[in-house]
Amino acid sequence: MENSSGRIFEIEQEGEAIVVVVSRDLRELEYERIEADGSNLLELLDGHSIKNVVLDFHKTDFCGSTALGFFLKLWKRVRMRDGLMAFCNVSDHEREIFQVTKLDQLWAICSSRKEALKAVTK
Repeated sequence: MENSSGRIFEIEQEGEAIVVVVSRDLRELEYERIEADGSNLLELLDGHSIKNVVLDFHKTDFCGSTALGFFLKLWKRVRMRDGLMAFCNVSDHEREIFQVTKLDQLWAICSSRKEALKAVTK
């Protein structure tokens, strides 16, 4: 499922957070696009006063190691700014990936966007 712009990450602002909607599965074949769109997202974050990030996975079912590496890079950038990061609407498959890699211990994994926004704007 591809969005009209061809981007992997759709960026929205909601209150005190940047919401990143992952628009399709982040498989290893998407490596170049993950890197390019990820760099754009990091630049946007650096140029913005908002420091909290929510990643919304309602359009996806899978993320691979390249995506996990990018999420760690994003998290480090968010932490440098004293921000918080949360994930929401993850599939059972994605939740399992986060549990196996222990990444679910770094970020709040929430069932809804509303819950994730609450988690990052304490």
